[in-house]
Amino acid sequence: MQTQYEFTINGARLIADLSGALYWPDQDMLIVADLHFEKASAFAARGVALPPYDTAATLQRLAAAFQTYQPKRFVSLGDAFHDDDWPARMSPRDRAALAQLAASVETVWVTGNHDPTPPEGLAGDAIAVLRVVGDGALVMRHEPMARNTDFEAGELAGHLHPCAKLRQRGRNLRRRCFVHDGARAILPAFGALTGSLNIRDEAFDGLLEGAAYEAIMLGTARLAVVAPKRLLPDRLR
Repeated sequence: MQTQYEFTINGARLIADLSGALYWPDQDMLIVADLHFEKASAFAARGVALPPYDTAATLQRLAAAFQTYQPKRFVSLGDAFHDDDWPARMSPRDRAALAQLAASVETVWVTGNHDPTPPEGLAGDAIAVLRVVGDGALVMRHEPMARNTDFEAGELAGHLHPCAKLRQRGRNLRRRCFVHDGARAILPAFGALTGSLNIRDEAFDGLLEGAAYEAIMLGTARLAVVAPKRLLPDRLR
């Protein structure tokens, strides 16, 4: 079963993992997007009852990725926390586990629209944009930039929670995915309680170059790399 897929962005060799994490071997860096810690408790505070286990489940998945890759650097591409009040709601056990992970490596918290301020009491630097220069230079931010603005080749972003849909063996499959065109990659949401947006949605218009992009779909046991011509919209546009 294929659980990893290697591709290149702006000369940087990257590995997409079945978990939804991205690994950059040359920098020994693990990268995830949209953890959305304490999303369920944020909804519960507004009267929407959800099981309060999303943070623990996300932490378990993140710890497993750390164990697999043993990185020296870790980057969260924004929306690691569902809001700025997460410290008041996260359990001491989950907070201790998160603090241990963040302190075990060089950590960078790219800020997002849900978490615009640095995470209280956690190791690491908070920054709006992280640029790593050299061979295979990459620029990491939360929201992908439109190509008609200040787009920089080598962009890694999250925010859109991409998924892909196709018809296989008589049934429709809709799964979280990485999507890239060689110049930019958009990562799937890593959090256990996050929705997803079809990459055929108009929100992705102008972000991917032509029809040469790849969708790397995350199944239950393996990855599947799918060409654009096979992908379906959720509804007619």
